[in-house]
Amino acid sequence: MKVVGVGNAIVDVLCKVSDDFLTNHALTKSTMKLLSEEEFKNLLSSVKIEITISGGSVANSIVGLSQLGNDVAFLGKVNDDKLGEEYENGLKKEKVKFLYNKKKEFEPTGTCLILITPDSERTMCTYLGCAGKINENDVKEEEIKASNITFLEGYLWDKEEAKKAFIKAISLSKVSAMSLSDQFCVERHKLDFIDLVKNKVDIIFSNEQEIMSLFNTKTFEETIRVCKQIKKNIIITRGEKGAVSVNSDNVAECRSEKNLKIRDLTGAGDLFAAGYLHGIINDFSIEDCLKKGTELSSKIIQKIGARI
Repeated sequence: MKVVGVGNAIVDVLCKVSDDFLTNHALTKSTMKLLSEEEFKNLLSSVKIEITISGGSVANSIVGLSQLGNDVAFLGKVNDDKLGEEYENGLKKEKVKFLYNKKKEFEPTGTCLILITPDSERTMCTYLGCAGKINENDVKEEEIKASNITFLEGYLWDKEEAKKAFIKAISLSKVSAMSLSDQFCVERHKLDFIDLVKNKVDIIFSNEQEIMSLFNTKTFEETIRVCKQIKKNIIITRGEKGAVSVNSDNVAECRSEKNLKIRDLTGAGDLFAAGYLHGIINDFSIEDCLKKGTELSSKIIQKIGARI
């Protein structure tokens, strides 16, 4: 496999809601909130489902890489239930090798309610279920060692066992990459994430808000200065302002595509990472990696859901 992804195996349930819906349910727009099973069921009962699809942040990136013709695999935990079967079949349909042998678990397959507001922003409410139970014993040592890049999501840090799986995976990797996932996730694990970025992970994907939160910087210029000092490949997406790659003193930029008919921002960062990683494993220049990431993220935000 060129890239092996490790992340939360989550079935995405997409719904359109009003801004008042978020306010009435005390939800912060554009963030991810973890819910109990009961909270999730209550929220689900008050919305109309548009699409249900195999998801999860890194899984979305891995599918994007597969759609570009790369041999890829994904490791995430599902239950041997209806949703777990649908999840596995959804990945196989996209020619992604699924590295987890599902079995009966105490908790059901994880689910994420993605609430899309009229401004196309997405707010996520996640019941992790057994997805958060992925552990170091689930990590396929041979598959990780044989892959060019291992790509992981910061969300794994929310559960102790999943955190151990993350650490084991990067210890076995030739090259490791991670997504900071979400600003609230960064806030929850700031010291650990700083250690990962500075000392353990080779490639870091972040949006502007997440990286500024991580380093407690006040301006984007200050953020770039900090990134240069770390001497890692740090990629920052900035929405309408484009994207930037910082690797030591080498800074490359790519403008965003214009005149897009934006429908849903779900998966924008995930597909950007797919395009960028596609460039790396196929020996693109950094500038062309940024362009490929921008191309894919531009396509996905003009559709509902995270599948091109």
